[in-house]
Amino acid sequence: MNTESTIAELRAAVAAAATPTERANALNQLAQKLEQQSQYPESLAAAEEAYELAKQAGELSIQAQALRLQGVVHLRRGKYSEALRLLEGSQKLYDNIGDRSGVARVTGNIGVVCQSLGDYSKSLEYFTSALALHEELGQRFGVAGITGNIGNVYQSLGEYGKSLEYFARALALHEELGDRSGVAAVTGNIGIVYQSLGEYGKSLEYYTRAIALHEELGERSGVARVTGNIGFVYQSHSEYGKSLEYYTRALALHEEIGERSSVARILGNIGNVYELLGEYGKALEYYTRALALREELGERSGVAAATGDIGALYAQQRFAGYNPTKAEKLLQQAISLNQELGAKQPLYESHESLANLYSQEGRWEEAFQQFKKYHELYQEVQSEEAKKKALQVEQQRQIAEMEKRTAAERADAEATKRVLHNILPPTIAQRVVRGEEHIAESFESVTVLFADIVGFTVLSQRISATELVSGLDLLFSQFDELAEKHGLEKIKTIGDAYMAVSGLPEAREDHAESAAKMAMEMVGVVKEFAGLGGDTHLQVRIGLHTGEVVAGIIGKKKFAYDLWGDAVNTAARMESHGKPGHIHVSEEFASAAGRNFSFTERGEMEVKGKGVMRTYFLEVGG
Repeated sequence: MNTESTIAELRAAVAAAATPTERANALNQLAQKLEQQSQYPESLAAAEEAYELAKQAGELSIQAQALRLQGVVHLRRGKYSEALRLLEGSQKLYDNIGDRSGVARVTGNIGVVCQSLGDYSKSLEYFTSALALHEELGQRFGVAGITGNIGNVYQSLGEYGKSLEYFARALALHEELGDRSGVAAVTGNIGIVYQSLGEYGKSLEYYTRAIALHEELGERSGVARVTGNIGFVYQSHSEYGKSLEYYTRALALHEEIGERSSVARILGNIGNVYELLGEYGKALEYYTRALALREELGERSGVAAATGDIGALYAQQRFAGYNPTKAEKLLQQAISLNQELGAKQPLYESHESLANLYSQEGRWEEAFQQFKKYHELYQEVQSEEAKKKALQVEQQRQIAEMEKRTAAERADAEATKRVLHNILPPTIAQRVVRGEEHIAESFESVTVLFADIVGFTVLSQRISATELVSGLDLLFSQFDELAEKHGLEKIKTIGDAYMAVSGLPEAREDHAESAAKMAMEMVGVVKEFAGLGGDTHLQVRIGLHTGEVVAGIIGKKKFAYDLWGDAVNTAARMESHGKPGHIHVSEEFASAAGRNFSFTERGEMEVKGKGVMRTYFLEVGG
């Protein structure tokens, strides 16, 4: 089902809701889907209406979900104080009603807000609490998401080894869960770490992978984010034309989606590129737009950066708008803000710009004072940078070891997944990996196929065990290929018997037709089979029946996907009461297969355990 049809169906569910509670529930589902597709204004409106309806109906759980969704939308749009207010309200409601799953989810959201505000210790505190709750509740999707968020915080703190360690864990979890959206997000984040380490080639490799996944999934927000990151890589390589190309593309996407914080960041980056190109008028235009947006969003570090950029621009004598008075005022504002924030690098950069300005204006004493402050801070930062570089070398060694270990673990996981998919249908395998237990489903109409090699017991007495197993493996491998070709699910083999089913775990209308086609080809395959020596000729007896079954997993160790029900027994009786080289079928199967096949009526016969039944032979040439 595509996204548009899903949203259309959710809108229809809202319109069809009979009670305020039903409507509120449907609105929350619609708001969530719209938020995932970055349609923020509509998502917010739906969540707000859901909250009001739930409040009138006294539905606390629906209120909590509606508040959380509103908070997430405000978070995406950079309105952090509003996001925090709403999320804390949601957390309180979830706590009051004892919904620990809801508490875990919203606690993680609050951690993201704290991270966005640069409060990393508080962010880690919330993430750690959310992670513990998700683990306790066995919610592996939640564990994967929060693990990746913790990796983001360590990346922001410059602890790259630790960051990659968490990202590797998160990536493995998302891959196990088949969560391609999560894989895309974490892959992009790993690219950011390598970018921070100056390994631009590796960074681009991860970004390219991430953007391809986001595009495939239709995730515009992810595409925009990674596109902007690629622009920064090209800027770092002084490839300004290519950098602007990616920044412009990212800016358009972020504006279209309404992600205002990201818009502000990209505007500042474009301003940087134009300044490096000497196009100061254009640089000022983008810096000014970035500053206005940062001020509106209350992002103080962003305000400080944009203010410093504009101040340094006005201090450029090559700039036609050179204005020392304005430059001095703006640079002093930037210095004051960065001192409050404790941001040393932008602080010494502003001191340096101010020192150069005073020097240009012949204000030597003030220039000396500013240069002195710049030099002291620069040395301090360089000393920290030297320590960081030494740490980075060690981290890179650890990262190399970790990547080797992760690659080996991933190879093991892939091998395990391949084995699991050989044992179970892919959709069932995914449910097992997610930790789902007691998998059992009813299917109203499927076709069960049983096949048995005629005279195999006698044959086994005159050839070696190795020849027997090898021959049977070769024959059943051909049956497996036919099952794959016609869309049947192999259930099991018992000695020389083979069982398959059509119409599950994914329902299909033509299950009888597909099973008939496979059975007809099986007869030909066995007739032509020469895997047991040229003088050995085999025949197969096949039974088909259409009916209702229950399918599921039995056991906790060495589990198997199996079928139960009268339809299974009847198909087995069709095979055992059949004839060599023939396909013996029930009346129910013949009716379901339709007119595309030819049948020869066998008449009524006594079938063990079933009584009198009317049966048919499916004509192999039919």
